[in-house]
Amino acid sequence: MQTFPEYWLRPTPLSAALLPVSWLFGAASAARRSLFRLRVLPVIRLPVPVIVVGNVLVGGTGKTPLVLALLERLREAGYRPGVLIRGYGGTSQSPVDVRADDDPYAVGDEAVLIAARSGCPVCSGRDRGAAGRKLLQMHPQCNVLVSDDGLQHYRLARDFEIAVEDSRGHGNGRMLPAGPLREPGGRRVDALVVNGEPHPARRAEIERIAHRFRLRLEPEGFYALDDPQTLVDARELAGKRLHALAGIGDPRRFFVLLREMGLEAVEHSFPDHHRFSAGELDFSGCDALVMTEKDAVKCARLARENSRCGWYALRVRARLDPSFFELILKRLAGAHHGYPAA
Repeated sequence: MQTFPEYWLRPTPLSAALLPVSWLFGAASAARRSLFRLRVLPVIRLPVPVIVVGNVLVGGTGKTPLVLALLERLREAGYRPGVLIRGYGGTSQSPVDVRADDDPYAVGDEAVLIAARSGCPVCSGRDRGAAGRKLLQMHPQCNVLVSDDGLQHYRLARDFEIAVEDSRGHGNGRMLPAGPLREPGGRRVDALVVNGEPHPARRAEIERIAHRFRLRLEPEGFYALDDPQTLVDARELAGKRLHALAGIGDPRRFFVLLREMGLEAVEHSFPDHHRFSAGELDFSGCDALVMTEKDAVKCARLARENSRCGWYALRVRARLDPSFFELILKRLAGAHHGYPAA
């Protein structure tokens, strides 16, 4: 499955035909951002510092592992972080205090994953300001909030912005719908994180950005969906008839990682945030089915109904230069919200 439509990756007749709509989208996006910057539209300032992690293009770029790593470092530094998230794919309309055992189809798969992995308070909701107020009301001990995928949610004031991109770069460099960009590619942020190798067309521009950092996703091991506390080494799966599924923004990245671990599998790509059914995952000639953690939170129930082969999720950890976290902690130390670190 192509992670981007062909016409998003490079100029084509279709992307050229869509350019007028793209210009209108870009103008509306710029106008909206200006109205918030000028305070013509109201901006919500929460009583604690807010860190936003997002991207300017459509699709997953590795934000969730980055958010988990950031939460871990904030706790090590003495902060008590909470997480705001859109809950994409969920059906809940109002802010929801997310638990690790919540239904991912109600509150969002990424929300459940972050709650389970981090142990931090998580609030899922389309309105980040309302979600932030609810989280602080229910968890008043929180003294910093991380907003996952909230770069374009200008209504919520923020103290630090992080943009994440991967090897796809900015695709053809055009705005939606002619290209994959939600905002202009030159949008300034406090830090740019590149997951893997930068796209060749982006390399020179990235080199000119002062606060740029590389992200590496390192596998920690697999775990059976019915026993997430016990990690299984990849060597225990080698030689088995493996099938692999990925319903994330860039399924190719997961499959490449498996091959780098020495595992060969029949690959099955699904759309991001896909709602799986048992029939879709009933693969013949399968000793073990491996998947991402984001897919695992949705497939756990189906795994309990399938005993023909083992179902495993790959746990990964984000590795970044320590200077990335030092930059954020320095900025937080200068934020005046009356909520210092513990």
